[in-house]
Amino acid sequence: MDKQWRFGLVGCSRGSSYGHLVYHHPQCEIAAICDSNPETLARHQREVELPDERCFLSYDGMIGSEPKLDAVIVGTPIPAHAEQVVMALDAGINVMSEVTASNTVDGCRRIVEAAKRSKAIYMIAENEIFRPCFAEWEKLVRTGKLGDIFYAEADYLHPIHDLLINRRTGEKHWRASRPPIQYCSHSLGPILYLTGDRIVRAMAVGQGHRIIPEAGVGGIDVQLAVFVTERDMIIKMTRTQAAPRHVPIHYHHLQGTKGFVETDRRGRWGVEQIVQGGILYLEDEMEHAEVVEWPELDTSAPDWATLGGHGTSDYNTFMQFLNALDSGRKPIMDETFAWDLTVPGLVASHSAEKEGEWMDVPPPPVDGPRWAQTRELTLSAGRASPPERLR
Repeated sequence: MDKQWRFGLVGCSRGSSYGHLVYHHPQCEIAAICDSNPETLARHQREVELPDERCFLSYDGMIGSEPKLDAVIVGTPIPAHAEQVVMALDAGINVMSEVTASNTVDGCRRIVEAAKRSKAIYMIAENEIFRPCFAEWEKLVRTGKLGDIFYAEADYLHPIHDLLINRRTGEKHWRASRPPIQYCSHSLGPILYLTGDRIVRAMAVGQGHRIIPEAGVGGIDVQLAVFVTERDMIIKMTRTQAAPRHVPIHYHHLQGTKGFVETDRRGRWGVEQIVQGGILYLEDEMEHAEVVEWPELDTSAPDWATLGGHGTSDYNTFMQFLNALDSGRKPIMDETFAWDLTVPGLVASHSAEKEGEWMDVPPPPVDGPRWAQTRELTLSAGRASPPERLR
């Protein structure tokens, strides 16, 4: 019989998304929850039907509780991630943490070092990677149909005014202290995963405050970064948390020596489910670029997979973590991957403060191989089969 895994959730608002998946998975149970807001804690206690002694206002109390948890899902504000991740890993508890890894390079370093000394597993929960379209892109990259990838774009345009500042009281929320370019993992995640590359240099521009100047650095109108990778790929990334853009979009583009693939800049409803449109050109197979569509839902997933949110992406992210727990092997999205997704944005943010100065992006502080050198899983891991491309 498969092992039953006992999970703790910290940060019940976002944590509840993955909590729905834990609750419905027959191999898992929610054994404890933690939130600093008593009302939020009480609401989620009723939803998961936990006794009072398994509900905590103190994270220390949850981590030190008996019987010991097998894993914790960290869904708290980013500035708390490093401390909470390190505490769990040092207690021998496996961790899946929301993005980004930390709000500082030092915090990322502490996570890498804690994961290195712990027998427990750490995984960064970058869900954008597990959209079904990228399972198809992976086939194109792995079979060489795009040739050598030398350029990529990864834009994320998402106004979040109410998450930056309370318009009624003027109170700033924690995201107001986060420059937009720092929230880079949804953009960089698919690009770096598909290519197995890492960023070595970064620059960025953007310090204007035309739209919501009262929101501070989080309300910067727009920031644009350019990254250079180890394999000399160029990545352009645009981020905004303020500019009016409805519906918000993720846009990705891969340009290779034999063709290109990209998403379009609109999501739309198909007849039965959400689809992502795009354009594909393969030099050896097509005379002109073709319009393509990919379903946003993984049809091989169970009915309750959408309860996590983001289509079935959260479900497939969670399955990567569960597969790692079952096998006892490090997931692809380990602490070095978390570093590669997070630190470039932190460096780019510093560059923007210096009006676009080029800066080096340090490698993670590890002695052995990184995630890209040891990866064995693919984007279809945990699925019956990835959806085929729709013409």
